[in-house]
Amino acid sequence: QVQLVESGGGLVQAGGSLRLSCAASGSIFSFALMCWYRQAPGKQRELVAGISSGGTTNYGDSVKGRFTISRDNAKNTVYLQMNSLKPEDTAVYYCNVLLPSLRNYWGQGTQVTVSS
Repeated sequence: QVQLVESGGGLVQAGGSLRLSCAASGSIFSFALMCWYRQAPGKQRELVAGISSGGTTNYGDSVKGRFTISRDNAKNTVYLQMNSLKPEDTAVYYCNVLLPSLRNYWGQGTQVTVSS
Protein backbone atom coordinates (compact mmCIF):
# COMPACT_ATOMS: atom_id res chain seq x y z
CA GLN A 1 0.00 0.00 0.00
CA VAL A 2 1.28 3.46 -0.98
CA GLN A 3 0.22 6.78 0.53
CA LEU A 4 1.27 10.08 -1.02
CA VAL A 5 1.29 13.54 0.58
CA GLU A 6 1.85 16.69 -1.50
CA SER A 7 3.07 20.01 -0.15
CA GLY A 8 4.40 23.34 -1.38
CA GLY A 9 1.38 24.81 -3.14
CA GLY A 10 0.21 28.36 -2.61
CA LEU A 11 -0.48 31.74 -4.17
CA VAL A 12 2.16 33.34 -6.38
CA GLN A 13 2.27 36.19 -8.89
CA ALA A 14 2.87 35.55 -12.57
CA GLY A 15 6.57 35.05 -13.22
CA GLY A 16 7.19 33.62 -9.77
CA SER A 17 8.27 30.17 -8.65
CA LEU A 18 7.08 27.33 -6.42
CA ARG A 19 8.53 23.95 -5.50
CA LEU A 20 6.15 21.08 -4.87
CA SER A 21 7.07 17.97 -2.92
CA CYS A 22 5.41 14.57 -2.75
CA ALA A 23 6.45 12.18 -0.01
CA ALA A 24 5.45 8.53 -0.13
CA SER A 25 4.81 6.26 2.84
CA GLY A 26 4.46 2.51 2.74
CA SER A 27 5.91 0.18 0.15
CA ILE A 28 7.09 1.66 -3.14
CA PHE A 29 9.18 0.05 -5.82
CA SER A 30 12.34 1.74 -7.03
CA PHE A 31 11.31 1.09 -10.64
CA ALA A 32 7.95 2.82 -10.29
CA LEU A 33 7.07 5.75 -12.52
CA MET A 34 6.43 8.94 -10.55
CA CYS A 35 4.43 11.77 -12.07
CA TRP A 36 2.76 15.10 -11.46
CA TYR A 37 -0.70 15.79 -12.85
CA ARG A 38 -2.87 18.86 -12.59
CA GLN A 39 -6.54 19.65 -12.94
CA ALA A 40 -8.04 23.09 -13.45
CA PRO A 41 -11.77 23.84 -13.01
CA GLY A 42 -13.77 22.58 -15.96
CA LYS A 43 -10.81 20.74 -17.48
CA GLN A 44 -9.59 17.16 -17.61
CA ARG A 45 -6.71 16.04 -15.46
CA GLU A 46 -3.50 16.32 -17.49
CA LEU A 47 0.02 15.00 -17.18
CA VAL A 48 2.51 17.72 -16.23
CA ALA A 49 5.73 15.73 -15.84
CA GLY A 50 6.99 12.22 -15.24
CA ILE A 51 10.25 10.64 -14.13
CA SER A 52 11.36 7.01 -14.34
CA SER A 53 13.36 5.07 -11.77
CA GLY A 54 16.45 5.74 -13.89
CA GLY A 55 15.89 9.49 -14.01
CA THR A 56 14.46 9.82 -17.50
CA THR A 57 11.99 12.72 -17.63
CA ASN A 58 9.15 13.87 -19.82
CA TYR A 59 7.00 17.01 -19.74
CA GLY A 60 3.77 18.30 -21.09
CA ASP A 61 4.23 20.76 -23.93
CA SER A 62 2.82 23.67 -21.94
CA VAL A 63 5.46 23.41 -19.18
CA LYS A 64 8.59 22.45 -21.11
CA GLY A 65 11.47 24.77 -20.28
CA ARG A 66 9.74 26.09 -17.15
CA PHE A 67 9.18 23.07 -14.88
CA THR A 68 11.68 20.48 -13.66
CA ILE A 69 10.79 17.13 -12.09
CA SER A 70 13.25 15.24 -9.89
CA ARG A 71 13.20 12.36 -7.41
CA ASP A 72 15.06 11.09 -4.38
CA ASN A 73 14.61 7.32 -4.29
CA ALA A 74 16.14 7.02 -0.81
CA LYS A 75 13.44 9.35 0.53
CA ASN A 76 10.64 8.08 -1.74
CA THR A 77 10.03 11.70 -2.69
CA VAL A 78 9.35 13.42 -6.00
CA TYR A 79 9.68 17.17 -6.58
CA LEU A 80 8.37 19.66 -9.12
CA GLN A 81 10.23 22.94 -9.48
CA MET A 82 7.96 25.44 -11.23
CA ASN A 83 9.46 28.63 -12.65
CA SER A 84 8.05 31.46 -14.76
CA LEU A 85 4.56 30.61 -13.59
CA LYS A 86 1.59 31.77 -15.65
CA PRO A 87 -2.07 32.26 -14.67
CA GLU A 88 -2.95 29.24 -16.83
CA ASP A 89 -0.84 27.09 -14.49
CA THR A 90 -3.49 27.58 -11.81
CA ALA A 91 -4.79 24.14 -10.83
CA VAL A 92 -4.76 21.45 -8.19
CA TYR A 93 -1.54 19.49 -8.60
CA TYR A 94 -1.53 15.77 -7.83
CA CYS A 95 1.31 13.35 -7.26
CA ASN A 96 0.92 9.90 -8.80
CA VAL A 97 2.86 6.64 -8.64
CA LEU A 98 2.40 3.96 -11.28
CA LEU A 99 3.49 0.50 -10.18
CA PRO A 100 4.49 -2.39 -12.49
CA SER A 101 1.06 -3.89 -11.72
CA LEU A 102 -0.38 -0.78 -13.47
CA ARG A 103 -2.10 0.29 -10.27
CA ASN A 104 -2.11 4.05 -9.64
CA TYR A 105 -1.79 5.75 -6.27
CA TRP A 106 -2.86 9.39 -5.92
CA GLY A 107 -2.12 12.09 -3.38
CA GLN A 108 -4.73 14.50 -2.02
CA GLY A 109 -3.51 17.34 -4.20
CA THR A 110 -2.11 20.80 -3.49
CA GLN A 111 -3.58 24.05 -4.83
CA VAL A 112 -1.42 26.31 -6.98
CA THR A 113 -2.86 29.73 -7.80
CA VAL A 114 -1.02 32.15 -10.09
CA SER A 115 -2.31 35.73 -10.16
CA SER A 116 -1.82 38.18 -13.01
